[in-house]
Amino acid sequence: MGKKAKKESETPCKDMFEAVPVVCKTPATLVLLLSSPEEDILIKTCEAIHTFAEKGDENKVCLLRLEALKPLCQLISHNNKLVSRNAFMALGIMATSGDVKSALKKINVIPLIINKLLEVQDDAVVHEFATLCLASLSVDFTCKVQIFANKGLPPIIQLLSCPDPDVKKNSLEIIFNLVQDYQCRLAVHELGVIPPLLELLKSDFPVIQKLALKTLQNITTDKETRITFREEQGFEKVIDILNNMDFSDLHAEALQSGALKCITMVAQNSENCKLLHEQNVEKILVELLCVADTGVKASTCQAVAAMSLHESSNNRFRDLGGIPALVEGLNSESLVLREAATQALSNLTHSNKLSAFAVYEAEGHKILVQQLYGNCPKTIANAAATLGNMARHEVIRCSILSHGAIQALVEPLKSTDTQILVSTTLCLAMLACDAEARTQLRSAGGLHPLVSLLESNHKEVLHNACLAVNVCASDKSTAMEMFRFGVLEILQEINQSVNRRSSFSELAMINLINSNLSVKYSLTGHLASTDIICDGFYDAGKARAGQKIVTLEELSMQPVNRHQPIIVVHTTIEKKNEDKHKDETQAESHTEKPWKMMDDDSLHVLVKEAKKSILPLKEQEQYAALARLVSEAMGGAVEIENLHQFPWVLHLKKLKHQLQSNVIPIGLIKNGIYCHRALLFKCLADCIGISCTLVRGEYNRAWNEVLLFSENLSSNGCSSQPCNYIVDLMHEPGNLLAVNTTAAVQYQTILTNNVV
Repeated sequence: MGKKAKKESETPCKDMFEAVPVVCKTPATLVLLLSSPEEDILIKTCEAIHTFAEKGDENKVCLLRLEALKPLCQLISHNNKLVSRNAFMALGIMATSGDVKSALKKINVIPLIINKLLEVQDDAVVHEFATLCLASLSVDFTCKVQIFANKGLPPIIQLLSCPDPDVKKNSLEIIFNLVQDYQCRLAVHELGVIPPLLELLKSDFPVIQKLALKTLQNITTDKETRITFREEQGFEKVIDILNNMDFSDLHAEALQSGALKCITMVAQNSENCKLLHEQNVEKILVELLCVADTGVKASTCQAVAAMSLHESSNNRFRDLGGIPALVEGLNSESLVLREAATQALSNLTHSNKLSAFAVYEAEGHKILVQQLYGNCPKTIANAAATLGNMARHEVIRCSILSHGAIQALVEPLKSTDTQILVSTTLCLAMLACDAEARTQLRSAGGLHPLVSLLESNHKEVLHNACLAVNVCASDKSTAMEMFRFGVLEILQEINQSVNRRSSFSELAMINLINSNLSVKYSLTGHLASTDIICDGFYDAGKARAGQKIVTLEELSMQPVNRHQPIIVVHTTIEKKNEDKHKDETQAESHTEKPWKMMDDDSLHVLVKEAKKSILPLKEQEQYAALARLVSEAMGGAVEIENLHQFPWVLHLKKLKHQLQSNVIPIGLIKNGIYCHRALLFKCLADCIGISCTLVRGEYNRAWNEVLLFSENLSSNGCSSQPCNYIVDLMHEPGNLLAVNTTAAVQYQTILTNNVV
């Protein structure tokens, strides 16, 4: 390509100058001769300096120390063409040195060079070394600004069409350096840079082809430039490069990679992608996935990733059998190829069921799970995203789980990389809808890092973490484990924040408390008729803001205190013989007995009685009879004026002392106040299958509401709208008071006044 740089030598400043027939041939003398008024001496001196500087950086620095730059910069504007040309040759060669380049920035030489380019139209040597100098300087931001401000782009773009390859190469380098900035990208488009760049793709010189492709790749980030690229048949010309598989030299792979990167860039636009699709570029991409060069494969994967965001290309790529080739790329030792392959698979499987199943059939999910253990953040994020896309389909989800996906996700959940966290939390949300997955997540220790992510300030990470928590909350064991890690307190704080709360956080909160009715009642003071109380439910009283949720087992282990007791529901009766055998076995093995709830024989009897005597009755009579049964079990009716004499407080203290526990089975309470009676009523109603709510009031009050048609309470049998009734369990047990009536209002006044 033009003039070849000679092998660099280590010639010191004492080297002699054979080219100049002057008395003294030292570098210092030659620099002095740059001030000579004689043009012949100037011509030969500049030529000698060029020859000397060409031998290596040490010589360039030597000339710099001798202050050769300033006179050379002046001589490039000399009236004598040979003086000017030779000065450019010397200056251009010197400018390739980093030290010289730094010094040149302080000399306002750029306007002089650009002016000379505008003046000289037919001197290839001046063009070559002027552009070489600008190419060296254009890597610096300040110099870029100067070149642009001094209108250097128009002549440089014109030089792309000159016959000299060195000038083309240097001009391309300048343009490539300048278009890293947005303003210059717009300017080169307006100056018509696309046609000459596309023409240079046909160059016989690989370095020119690659630079042209790199520049096209950069400037096509702009929408208007992409339109011009399309109008100038840019797609066809780049695809021609990809179709030319007969390169015999080493530059073929690099050139193909450049073309692929250019396609990747322009394919970001849907219209461009449509044109590429019409050119059947997917077929070329599938073929390129099979070449030996990993760089070409990686660039191909990136192009596939860009194009597969568009459904038509996605489907064609799959139909051409490209997915198995991508899956094969996951096994490569090249980190770049693995990253690009996972990105392509992530895009292909996004909202595309057939592509997800194609990856599954190629057994890609097995390898993707292993990628989660890698060290490359982007590969981990892409692999998690792909698995999350695939996990939306049950058959694939089960297979993903069978290959240890949950365990593999735990470590990425602890990452500080935002994209990893976005992908892994969403993947976890997709997988955790399976009960076995939630069990695996608990066992693998994944709940703690998941809950911790609720404190993330990144919006998408927070949303996905809330979504995963919401899914995990669908079973009680997982929810209780998350309670231990403070999930409730964190979600409460989030939902109180105007900036952080969202429908995701609110849904997570609702599902969490719905998974544990004890917590729900403690927090909200209300259980709906659809909230069915089961064994293990406990009433620990109204929760304070920010109060940590404590399990029943933890509460039972606490020493007896002066607070109100925790009331627990446990209808199941343990088999005594089996318990005795277990106790003996544990005693022999010296193992600690597991905690279990205390038997509640009295409650068991009440449940049997309710089923026997209440179920056969009509609806209204069922509620009245159940109310009387509850009242009798808890001390009978108490007149309002005698309420202060009812000995429920002393009774509960005695039970706590007797049991040596803060936890009391509800069936043992024989003198119960409003809150105890309402809980027992709800418990028995749920056991026998009749509906009622449970509402907590203040001062140990609580009540139940039932929904009945008013015809059930009238004699004329006329049909009417259903109505809510409060059930009196305390004063006139069995009395049903229609909500919003005078009687109900009076009763609610009793429920909200006076400390009991």
